[in-house]
Amino acid sequence: MIKVAAALIVRNGEILIGQRKKADSHGLKWEFPGGKIERGESTTDALARELEEELGVQARIGPEVVRYSWAYPKRATILLMFHKVTEFLGDPQALAFERIAWERPERLPEYDFLEGDLDIVRRLAAGEFDLAA
Repeated sequence: MIKVAAALIVRNGEILIGQRKKADSHGLKWEFPGGKIERGESTTDALARELEEELGVQARIGPEVVRYSWAYPKRATILLMFHKVTEFLGDPQALAFERIAWERPERLPEYDFLEGDLDIVRRLAAGEFDLAA
């Protein structure tokens, strides 16, 4: 199982999302910033590292919001762990993305997200989670 930490970065009622670079696997699909947890790394340390690499921000990782498993056909199962992030230093930049966007939760289903993110996209749009700072 591959463990992945992802951030629900919240500012003014909007969530930061990133569009994968065209040449990447699943090119131009949207996702939440984050990435694989390396051996010996905690979930929060991995997520802080990924946010610095992908967005150029130093983030304080908040509580876990939800976790679930997802399996793409003929690939290893992924354990996705989503954490709320409301505090960060720096202005997010699309360092590892084609582009980034701040979007209201109810509008997230309008974007072409990775299949593994569709469950949380629907749940965020439905207002299932309290993401207030």
